[in-house]
Amino acid sequence: MPELLVKIVERVKEFSLPGKAGFVVILVVLLVAILAPYISIHPHNISSGPPLVPPGGGHPLGTDELGVDLWAQICYGARVSLLVGFGTALLAALGGSLIGIVSGYLGGWPDKVFMRLIDIMIILPDLPVMIVLAAFFGPSLLNIILVLALFSWVFPARIVRSQILMLKERSYIKSAETYGAGVWYLMWKHFLPEVFPLVAVNMIRLSGRAIVAEAGLSFLGLGDPTSKSWGLIIHHATNFKGIYYTDFWKWWLLYPWLALIIMVISLAFISRELERMVDPRMGR
Repeated sequence: MPELLVKIVERVKEFSLPGKAGFVVILVVLLVAILAPYISIHPHNISSGPPLVPPGGGHPLGTDELGVDLWAQICYGARVSLLVGFGTALLAALGGSLIGIVSGYLGGWPDKVFMRLIDIMIILPDLPVMIVLAAFFGPSLLNIILVLALFSWVFPARIVRSQILMLKERSYIKSAETYGAGVWYLMWKHFLPEVFPLVAVNMIRLSGRAIVAEAGLSFLGLGDPTSKSWGLIIHHATNFKGIYYTDFWKWWLLYPWLALIIMVISLAFISRELERMVDPRMGR
């Protein structure tokens, strides 16, 4: 574990200033999510004061229309965003990588079937279909992760397939096949280690995409009503009558929106830095 931390620190030192800032922001969000019960004075799901109190006093970011502390909601909402983002990215990357390896290595009709399926998934309007599926399966975090992963696996699958088409022609792969190595052995011993850097970069990008998609579904009222995600906070704020004709939007709507935007931008900066490391040509 200490060796892994040392390697991470060494990699972060190579980041540019925006990349380092993005890494610090994601680290802070992670700590806020883990320490949410200890750094939020008030509960996140029950009233703890008067409704629509502006920031200050016992409520650093104010309260909503029910008197629930907004800082506590944002702290616990960070858990939802990280869970949905990284859960979707991990599931999509794992499934897409396996499909890409099998498709690229076997070729023939499996490759044609998977490629036609990928083409169909790409041309489908993902947001309307996600809305329909989220409404059909019901509002829960697990269903949202599954729906988002269903529309995210195509990106790592295409990237991995293109890499496997080149890797399978390498001499050491041909030698392993000569000695009887099967597709599963080649996958775990050769293919996955080779494509992992590209998949890792894609996972960071998918995390930001999933966080925005979850916020969008929650904003439309299709998220888990018990999750208190940032998108759900924005949904409740925008549904409040007269929100834009009062000063309530200055804290009730602004702070969760800022948290969402800053987190997604930070993930984009980190993804850019990792891409530069994987492909040195981007640095030039």
